[in-house]
Formats: sequence, C-alpha cells, structure tokens
Amino acid sequence: MAIDRRQLADSLRRSRDRVRPSDVGLVEGPRRRTAGLRREEVAQLAGHRPPAGRIGGDQVGAGLLLHLLDQLPDTAAQVLGDLGDVLAQNDLARSLLGGVCTVSEHGRNVIWRWFADPAARAAYPPEEHDHYSRLHVADLRAAVARRGAADPVAARLVERLRGVGEEFTALWDLHEVAVRRRSRMRVVHPVVGPVDLDCQVLLAQEADQRLVLFTPPPGSDTADRLTLLPVLDTERFPSKVG
Repeated sequence: MAIDRRQLADSLRRSRDRVRPSDVGLVEGPRRRTAGLRREEVAQLAGHRPPAGRIGGDQVGAGLLLHLLDQLPDTAAQVLGDLGDVLAQNDLARSLLGGVCTVSEHGRNVIWRWFADPAARAAYPPEEHDHYSRLHVADLRAAVARRGAADPVAARLVERLRGVGEEFTALWDLHEVAVRRRSRMRVVHPVVGPVDLDCQVLLAQEADQRLVLFTPPPGSDTADRLTLLPVLDTERFPSKVG
C-alpha cells in the first residue's frame, strides 16, 4: 500500500487540530491563534530526520544505545526500530517481556504481534487493550510520515497489518499521529503477577531507533518483584510493547 503526500497532509492536519500543546508537554504561549499544534510543533514531536541516516531494520546502528543497554543490568531496557521491531534486549527485559530478537521479521515486531497474535495481549489488563491499540497505530503513523511515502518496508508492514483484521484498519483510517516519549504501563507477569512500570523512550537521532527503559514507579513494590525475574523460566511469556 502506498502512502501519498495528500494522505499524509490530511493526517497531519487532522492531528494538529485535535491535540493541544499542553497535551504533549509544549508551552502554548499568549499569542496562539489556534488550539491545535503548529506545523513546526508537529515536526518537533515527530523528530523528522534525513532518510540518508536510516539503517537496515534488523540492525542496531546507534553505538550509544548498545552502550547504554550494556550499562543497565538492573533496569529492563530494549532497543526498538521506528516501525516497532525489537532489535536488542538486556537480560532483565527478556525475563520481563519475553525474548523475540531472534525470531522472524514480523514475529519481532511489537505492532504486528499486538494485532496478529492474541497471546501478545494476555499480559495486559483487558480494559487497557483499546488504549494500546490506538497508541501502536498512532506511533506507526508517525514513523510512516517520517520515512515518506516511497519507503517499501513501512508500506509492506501497513499492508500486512490491514490484512489482519478490521481493528487495525479502522484505527489507521482515523489518521491519529503520536510519538511515544513516556508512559505508565502494567504488565501481568504469569509468575510475579501485575507489575507497574514507568516507560521512558530515548531517541537516537541518526538511526530512527529508540532505547526504551522500564523502571519501577516511586513508592511501588515493582523493584522487589523485578529482582525475582532473572531466576524465572519465562520462555512461554509473550512479547510486550515498549
């Protein structure tokens, strides 16, 4: 499926009108003429970068991200490509979220698994499934917009997702665009039970990749539960979103 410039412009206009600057951490200012986002604010949030800096989707091209991953043995962390591919994980992330880096192209993609594999949703409270579905699609739309209409990898992923079922297609046609920076999530682990996590995203400017950190919220018992994970057998635990 090709994404043309007219469709992209329509998506951005709709999204700008729906989102207030304060919703995404921006200062509105006293002279704003519209309640939505300005064009330059959309560009700031989407992190537009030249296509020449992009690497292959199955490689980790940012040395800093891998260095940080190695320096975080007590923090669950993983590297994601801009289209949702899990490229690298540390041991704690594999124990918490399931290891998928060595599986097939679409099998390691968190967005594909969310819509194509019902088991991928088992580790999230059912009442939050709709929220994560919209978040995945809006994040993917932002990535497609950055890559451009001619990018074959993004177009192929969207086409395959459209063929999975009506849920993705309906959400895709809403033209919602969002870039994930930080959020609170709950993982229902099959052994240690519900685990609350703060999810923070660090972007690599030159490689369209992100380092996702999963940390215990202040005052929670998550840290104590995470200390049990390295000794647990989690091979049957499905992959999660980041």
